[in-house]
Amino acid sequence: MRVTLFGASGLLGKALTREWQTDSVVGLSSRDVDIRDQKRVQTLVEEQHPEWIVLAAAYTNVDGCESNPELAFGVNRDGAVNVAKAARMVGSRLLFLSSDYVFDGKKTSSYEIGDARNPQSVYGRSKAEAELKLLELLPNCCIVRTSWLFGTGGKCFPDTILKLAASRATLDVVNDQRGSPTYVVDLARAIIQLCRKESAGIVHATNTGDCTWFEFAQEIVRNAGLKTEIRPVSSEKMARPAPRPAYSVLSPESMQAFGITMPAWQDALRRYLEERAR
Repeated sequence: MRVTLFGASGLLGKALTREWQTDSVVGLSSRDVDIRDQKRVQTLVEEQHPEWIVLAAAYTNVDGCESNPELAFGVNRDGAVNVAKAARMVGSRLLFLSSDYVFDGKKTSSYEIGDARNPQSVYGRSKAEAELKLLELLPNCCIVRTSWLFGTGGKCFPDTILKLAASRATLDVVNDQRGSPTYVVDLARAIIQLCRKESAGIVHATNTGDCTWFEFAQEIVRNAGLKTEIRPVSSEKMARPAPRPAYSVLSPESMQAFGITMPAWQDALRRYLEERAR
């Protein structure tokens, strides 16, 4: 299988490049192509003529999106449309990475793939609008929503907590936002399976289980053998420019329908810490 990967230098892109061993994968970073450049995207896709395109390139600075909406929509929506048009032109299948931020967080039970989109942030709106446009352009595309990504080789929540905990006796962490931490290695493996199974439609893919950021931080510090005290605080006290969903746990049913399961987030965290220590 020939695969073109946009976003190869990101956390997920690096994991996909490492994990995708038995197919022909061409990884493209932002240095190779700016997906806002429609002609460049089209030229590369025509040259490579892949069977699958995985679009993991995005502007993911959630707070930065609030102050740079033009950039957010330019990359996350319009860039995705450019890739989808190129895919349609050469007959490639497309898998697009989306987010739990397309939901408003007002539910108290897991979000299903058919639940209404109601994003509360610029980042969430850029992803939600991209989803709608891609489904219009390529009805058989695969949209993978995920959440709370972490992995080695870049900035992520566990890395930040470990660095802060190394020099502080106490850390305040938000305890009123609940979601599912997702290890990029496990997500990469799920994406590879989805492509091989010729998947289409919307799929929710996260590690199993859920927690608050506070509970996640507690588990990180405990597993790392650190003595830092983690203290729970409200989102209001730790105000950020972009609103976050209070509850964004994604139901695994759509992924399980393809015969794919992902490990518990606690198991994923232990493997991340082992990888980070190497």
